[in-house]
Amino acid sequence: MTFAHGYPFDPSYGHDLEQLLAVAPPPEPADFADFWRARCARALAVDPNPRLRPSSLRHPRFRVLDLEYDSTDGFAIRGWLLTPLHQPPRRGLLLGHGYGGIDHPPLELPREDTAYLIPCFRGLSLSRRPPISEDPNWHVLHDIHDRDRYILAGCVDDIWTGVSALSQLCPELEGHIGYAGISLGGGLGAIALAWDARIGRGHLNVPTFGHQPLRLDLPTTGSGEAVRRFAHEQGRMPDALNYLDAALAARHIRQPMHIAAARFDPVVPPPGQFAIHNAIPGDRRLLVLEAGHFDYPDRVPQERGLMGQLWAFFGPL
Repeated sequence: MTFAHGYPFDPSYGHDLEQLLAVAPPPEPADFADFWRARCARALAVDPNPRLRPSSLRHPRFRVLDLEYDSTDGFAIRGWLLTPLHQPPRRGLLLGHGYGGIDHPPLELPREDTAYLIPCFRGLSLSRRPPISEDPNWHVLHDIHDRDRYILAGCVDDIWTGVSALSQLCPELEGHIGYAGISLGGGLGAIALAWDARIGRGHLNVPTFGHQPLRLDLPTTGSGEAVRRFAHEQGRMPDALNYLDAALAARHIRQPMHIAAARFDPVVPPPGQFAIHNAIPGDRRLLVLEAGHFDYPDRVPQERGLMGQLWAFFGPL
């Protein structure tokens, strides 16, 4: 799969679909599972103390509320809670945004019988906090030398504490919570889902952070390029990346999963996306996109098809 483009590299990275479906995750650190289980337990022990206030935003089918809750390390996470206007919610979904950030909740939502919690990950958009840079090329490097303090591990915590916040705000939805994340939110979601059984099923759209050793060999126009250059300057892969690997986490996912992975993507290399899908051991559904992070002739119909699949996929929650 290829398109006319002006990039100095091939965003398909020379992989056809058969090759993409054969990409396996890298070796796993011996304490990988222990590290994440302990981190999840720490996040679940946090009282998120969610706070709501009326939002100035309006939606024709949902009540929009401004949200703030407490995550690990005393980090205040801000975002929105959307609840259906015309019926009680039957399920809850956390939505994870991409590295471009998010300045308002999405208007195109897959189900109208669902409550949506939409956090801004720490350091980004409404959850910005100096000295953390909002620039993805710097945010992605924040404390990368320390797996315990690495900013992206904290963003995973923000998902877990977000589930806790949603469970407090809508206790009737406990046991009926799912997750859907794109790009940055997709990679973070794979890690969060692997260790938190409260999340019943998940969707990952062009997820990043898959197969870190492979990513360091693939040029991109995204935040991964900053990591790649940093690792090359250091002469080694930062230890934190051995743990922030969505493909390794995917091996531990037990929930039903829906993945949208692209064959051509200048921002998130397709081999890493497919490594995440391929590593999921159980119930998984795959939608192959022609491209990600790139405008192409069939993008709109493919996005409509994705929304239709997600309507059905999250129905059983």
